[in-house]
Amino acid sequence: MPMPWGFRHAEKQWKAFIADARERMGLDSDNMTYTAVDGVFRVFRRRLTPQQAHDFADLLPELSRALFLYRYDLSAPVLPWAPRADLLREAQQVRRDHNLTPDNAIEATAFALRRSLRQRDLDALLARLGPEAQAFWHVEETEPGELDQRII
Repeated sequence: MPMPWGFRHAEKQWKAFIADARERMGLDSDNMTYTAVDGVFRVFRRRLTPQQAHDFADLLPELSRALFLYRYDLSAPVLPWAPRADLLREAQQVRRDHNLTPDNAIEATAFALRRSLRQRDLDALLARLGPEAQAFWHVEETEPGELDQRII
């Protein structure tokens, strides 16, 4: 069996994802962007059951999946959804001393995520996860094709 495409091109996908997120957030480095994305992923993951987190991670490109699951405590309680401002503040608490996560981090991560995978697959899963999950990853498309998958 040949190596799956995503494994062969994992670095290319990751760099495109981080570049999209960094540009949307207006950050200066991949390191700052990594911290912001990590915070957003953790906030979302904390609101999912382990099975839901697995199902979500299974959609992600390989290195995004690795970050989403990094240091995942399966025994942690599922947290309730909160207002978006509270979710953002929670993301901004990851590595507090080195966190420059901007106020648009959730939206920017959602934009980058949507460009890195098939929209219909993500939307189908989010519909099963519920309206809060759908709202979390919602992006207003301002130009036709803006959210088209970047690397196919």
